[in-house]
Amino acid sequence: MRTKTIILILLSVFLSGSLSAQKKSSKIAITGTVVDNKENPVVNAMIIVDDVKTNAVTDSRGAYKIKVKSDAVKIGIISLLNGLIEESIDGRTEINFKFSSSSVRQQPVQADSPGDEGVNTGYNYVKKKDTTSPMDKIDGTDSKYASYRTVSEMITRETSGVKYTSSGYVIQDSKNFFGSVPALLIVDGVPVDSFDGIVPSSVESITVLKGSSAGIYGTRAYGGAIVLKTKTQISK
Repeated sequence: MRTKTIILILLSVFLSGSLSAQKKSSKIAITGTVVDNKENPVVNAMIIVDDVKTNAVTDSRGAYKIKVKSDAVKIGIISLLNGLIEESIDGRTEINFKFSSSSVRQQPVQADSPGDEGVNTGYNYVKKKDTTSPMDKIDGTDSKYASYRTVSEMITRETSGVKYTSSGYVIQDSKNFFGSVPALLIVDGVPVDSFDGIVPSSVESITVLKGSSAGIYGTRAYGGAIVLKTKTQISK
């Protein structure tokens, strides 16, 4: 009788410890979608859990799925073009993310000194001689560009190292471990998704910023930046 009692006690302790360990190590699946401020899916964004990077990324629809420990506190999204956003898990199994829009401060356009070209980056005005990385500039007022049908043709044919792909303009084959990184597009100081609807005849200048020259835009310009200024822009 005593032997049976001891066996039952040991079995009870074993099962209790096993269940406790199982509960502690159990995981939950979390799914959701990630979009930008215009409701467009954010592709190849990295998922982080409690400030730790994971191998999970969003797919072509901006959707993700990941298993996390049951005691995980927060989940976040890292996007090169949009930055970081986080949410508390709080027992939820579906968490959707939407990046908020970011404003770009504009500065008055200044006149260039003779022989010293400048670039209106949208944040400030940078003299070409002061930039630390190479950049290309197209003078849209030159009549030789009148033959181009699209802005895309102007950029890819008149600047070096720029390709137009399904993901956007890629400068000097800029890549990370997710793949090609498209350049940030700026029109008259404001970030845009594309140059669609802009005719070559309305372009005053196009500047391609490469490397650290695009650093003023932060992580959004990891793949460089293409700054377009139209002739219709009103200087203040």
